[in-house]
Amino acid sequence: MDCRVVIIPGDGIGPEIVREACKVLDRVGQVYGHSFSYTEILMGGCSIDAYGVPLTEEALETAKAADAVLLGAVGGDVGNSRWYDVAPNLRPEAGLLAIRKGLNLFANMRPAYLYSQLQAACPLKEEIIGSGFDMVIMRELTGGLYFGDRHTETVNGLRTAVDTLTYNEEEIRRIAVKAFDIARKRRKKVTSVDKANVLDSSRLWRAVVEEVAAGYPDVELKHMLVDNCAMQLVMNPGQFDVILTENMFGDILSDEASMITGSIGMLSSASLNETKFGLYEPSHGSAPDIAGKDLANPIATILSAAMMLRYSFDLDKEADAVEAAVRQVLAEGYRTADIWAEGCRKVGTAEMGGLIAERIH
Repeated sequence: MDCRVVIIPGDGIGPEIVREACKVLDRVGQVYGHSFSYTEILMGGCSIDAYGVPLTEEALETAKAADAVLLGAVGGDVGNSRWYDVAPNLRPEAGLLAIRKGLNLFANMRPAYLYSQLQAACPLKEEIIGSGFDMVIMRELTGGLYFGDRHTETVNGLRTAVDTLTYNEEEIRRIAVKAFDIARKRRKKVTSVDKANVLDSSRLWRAVVEEVAAGYPDVELKHMLVDNCAMQLVMNPGQFDVILTENMFGDILSDEASMITGSIGMLSSASLNETKFGLYEPSHGSAPDIAGKDLANPIATILSAAMMLRYSFDLDKEADAVEAAVRQVLAEGYRTADIWAEGCRKVGTAEMGGLIAERIH
């Protein structure tokens, strides 16, 4: 198979981790007889430096012409970066919002899985971890508070900011269908997370999710308020299979879920539209403090590339091989600094990528 991939190295550690993911993809191509062609575009701070905007129309059109997009990370240090002393629509993260909207990537899927080899890195007590956990967070990605109307003005002498949270029933229905479809292939349980005791948008969310659930009698549906879900993730993470939620809640909960896996450097992510096209990225940020030091954990990006093989190219066997290689490297005791423990061998970004690539058979 010939696979056309747009890569967006981005900022900070982005170029380093994307490089390792491409190394793994190239090994997959070598072993299984596929070819991966890469076209690089700029997005984020590097695009601001080059073009004055976080994402150009030309870059977006290039992404649209590909089969899939692999992203590193965008942004910098908010407190010190020259990229943030500008209007919000010109900041690095605005490029991420723009590409999600431009590619109609309304469904974000973030697995959170605790590898048995990393149980010691999990901050939760052993009795809470139990036999581990394996969940997927399905987050609506192109609606809600992040895309609503916003403005700041002076009202009665006071600076006042307004952000608008809006959802229509079709936006809710299509992400709910994705969640139930994925649950049907897993443990057949959906936990829909909202704030229906306060928000009109959540009450509509709950009503539409129940309508969708009627078409999936084999899938169990449970509603949970977002504050309770945040508590349950650290009290009993093993109860969750598929968590379905709106944009801002999903942003927060998926970061929480990533940390109980032992490191945010382990959490992959896929953003999908109604076709097989997707944008794949690690859930962590650009970590500018360790950029260029060969310290970043590339596993989340490599696992994101495995998701790309599975969901955009239907190469399940190849995706399984990448995931198995990651497990093997961890079982052999190799660790980057963020997941290192006594008795393990500490390796850098490039060596970790190479070790995983070597174990793809």
